[in-house]
Amino acid sequence: MESMIKHGLDLKRLVVVDNASTDETRHYLKTFPTGGLILNRSNLGCGIAWNQGALCLQAEWTVIMNNDVLVCSGWIENMIRTAESKGLKIISPAMVGGKLDYDFDSFANEAMTKTKDALRIGGRSPVCFAVHESVWLEIGYFQSIPRLLGYEDALFFNEVDKANIATGITGNAWLYHFGSMTQTALKRELGLTQKQGLGDRRTYLRLLQQSWLDRTIRKVRRRAQEKQWLENEIARHGMSLIGFRENSEFSWK
Repeated sequence: MESMIKHGLDLKRLVVVDNASTDETRHYLKTFPTGGLILNRSNLGCGIAWNQGALCLQAEWTVIMNNDVLVCSGWIENMIRTAESKGLKIISPAMVGGKLDYDFDSFANEAMTKTKDALRIGGRSPVCFAVHESVWLEIGYFQSIPRLLGYEDALFFNEVDKANIATGITGNAWLYHFGSMTQTALKRELGLTQKQGLGDRRTYLRLLQQSWLDRTIRKVRRRAQEKQWLENEIARHGMSLIGFRENSEFSWK
């Protein structure tokens, strides 16, 4: 939220949904003049929370995003401008994770200069994605089953693919992602190892309605597409739209 304020976002355009935090988060959130603050009594999962936020402040474009990110200058405007110019109905920013041992704002400005024309048609990131209002009307909102706890994005994008809705990731906007901080904390609270899943996989697979073979074929195709994107972006820009920082160096995905 502080990075949003730093880069000029009007907080009246922001809705925050808190899924029963047990620390000082709620007190912290109440200090900001947001457009909406929804405080759930229990953890209802991200699908219900996303629906609450999207319906609280309805707009032509709705940005769904995680809480553990930093934004850069012009990120929303650049995403939406790219989506509208390319006929996309869902769009995500480029993203970098890993250790934050550098000035992200300077990095983002330089990266946008290099990759502003880069676009992964068909790509998307569950960490942050802008959705046009026509998508809600065509396929509906997110699965509102609390025990899914993390599979809601996969189910939503499965419906997006079935409806042939155009998506993309643009290099004209960048985010820094700290990386699964909320899920890590939840697993610790529930006594799970970090390799164990939070969500109900059996419910997810039933709702997905895909055979093992179909899922395997889709995974192979997705990995081949990601490899092609990576090779093309490295050749053209010297970097890709998905990065990770480790040992003072960036690696690209």
